[in-house]
Amino acid sequence: MNSESLPERLILASSSKYRKMLLQRFGIPFECHSPDIDEGRRENESPVELVERLADEKAAAICKDHPAAIVIGSDQIALFENNVLGKPGSFEAAMQQLSSFSGRTIEFLTAVSVQSRASGFREAHIDITRVHFRELEAAEIRRYLEAEKPYDCAGAFKAESLGITLFERIRSEDPTALIGLPLIRTAGMLRRAGLHLP
Repeated sequence: MNSESLPERLILASSSKYRKMLLQRFGIPFECHSPDIDEGRRENESPVELVERLADEKAAAICKDHPAAIVIGSDQIALFENNVLGKPGSFEAAMQQLSSFSGRTIEFLTAVSVQSRASGFREAHIDITRVHFRELEAAEIRRYLEAEKPYDCAGAFKAESLGITLFERIRSEDPTALIGLPLIRTAGMLRRAGLHLP
């Protein structure tokens, strides 16, 4: 990539360490800025509408302060029996979540929005990942939680590490979407926004 292909700045509108690690795979410099937006769900807003709006609003909020930059906004929600899952926050809540997933399927909706005020570029995408859990015994769940402590992750697992042992199968167009940022689509958007990847 030559220097002429780079925008003034590339910014990830997120404080997520998982998204930061994913974006580092591209090997290009970027900054992380956490947007200040209301992430509450609006009345009658569907999960798809919610996740897409939040990704858009995160990118737009950072674009407002950095109009010369290309900004990546992303958001993810997990659904189980049509209910939005929160981050468990504790061992007990994580134990309850994973126990209820045994032999069942949960969906992750991961939205990404790439925007640039300077060029007027804006593109968004939603990836749907279906995670089917194998039959889990209480002792297995307990050992997993004690080893990994995934209390800051919706669904109470980390697919990028030991959490993968809990699954029977995953169905997705992009394996990185489950971790928080669909890199295949993000790379395409960044190319169309003016970056050279690779």
